[in-house]
Amino acid sequence: MATNAKRALLLMNLGSPDSTEVKDVRKYLNEFLMDGRVIDIPYIVRALLVRGIIVPFRAPKSAEAYRSIWTDEGSPLIVLTKQLKEALQHDIEEPIGIAMRYGTPSPKEAYDALLKEHPGLEEVVLLPLYPHYAMSSYETAVEYAKEQHKQYGYSFKLSVIKPFYDDDTYINALAESIKPYTEQAYDHILFSYHGVPQRHIRKSDITGCHCLKVENCCEVASPAHKECYRHQLVVTTKLVAEKLGIPKEKYSLSFQSRLGSGWLQPFTDKRLEAMPGEGVKKLLVACPAFISDCLETIEEIGEEGKETFLHAGGESFTLIPCLNVHPAWTATIKQWMEEIRSGKEEMILA
Repeated sequence: MATNAKRALLLMNLGSPDSTEVKDVRKYLNEFLMDGRVIDIPYIVRALLVRGIIVPFRAPKSAEAYRSIWTDEGSPLIVLTKQLKEALQHDIEEPIGIAMRYGTPSPKEAYDALLKEHPGLEEVVLLPLYPHYAMSSYETAVEYAKEQHKQYGYSFKLSVIKPFYDDDTYINALAESIKPYTEQAYDHILFSYHGVPQRHIRKSDITGCHCLKVENCCEVASPAHKECYRHQLVVTTKLVAEKLGIPKEKYSLSFQSRLGSGWLQPFTDKRLEAMPGEGVKKLLVACPAFISDCLETIEEIGEEGKETFLHAGGESFTLIPCLNVHPAWTATIKQWMEEIRSGKEEMILA
């Protein structure tokens, strides 16, 4: 790889605590939950809630949960992001960096590392590893990367890959990763997405009068869909199901990881508890809101969710891995970079 590269690719993921020690988990949770795009209430109230109630209560429990999934190499999310970088570096000519929204490395650290190796950089292409637009995931990651780019006066251009929830190559890759599991006997496949408060959906509505206000709002065409998390995941689910030939009665979607009231429904844990009584005994679960397997997939769904489903009378529970480093996913990113290289940026960049 040449050191005079003019363009680089930056993979940006959520982040992880530095270790499973309570102090490191506490630090991570404080940074995460104090983000005004995650808990969008006035700063003073947020600080009292997060630092005074949520983090002291959750940090020990979260540390225990992280310990249950931690590997010899570290946090699964960090390890898988590094593996994605390594796999891609064999396929694309641009140098690749890694940044996290919370924890390390920060965008600044990633920018500096890229510039140290490639001082002539003219453009960094940011790929937020979030398929769908949400203020608490894609938006906060992009705005943080932009803020650090501006704050430290970097001369290179920062370009951002737009949410790819309906991109053909992404849908093909996601379907390809799920396909082997649907070729076995199963009763139902549940697409479990990270939950968000309903107010986030309303806040992201650029029209101010569509999301959660119009009947079947996700199905009715609107400019609001450009930044509507709920609409975008409905589209992803439908496109993947169609690609795999899954009948409508054999799949559904739900929302996990809620914190408080007023969040999008149905809730994944409630659905897992109810499904066996509805005749679903053999269940597949996919988590397309996540590119890399992490605490929310491995522990929350793969361990807690499985226990809930089996305890309620289910017979078999299979958690389908996220895209991680699936060859179809790395091929997708390779194709995007080829399109950017060939001047088709408008198809890929926000």
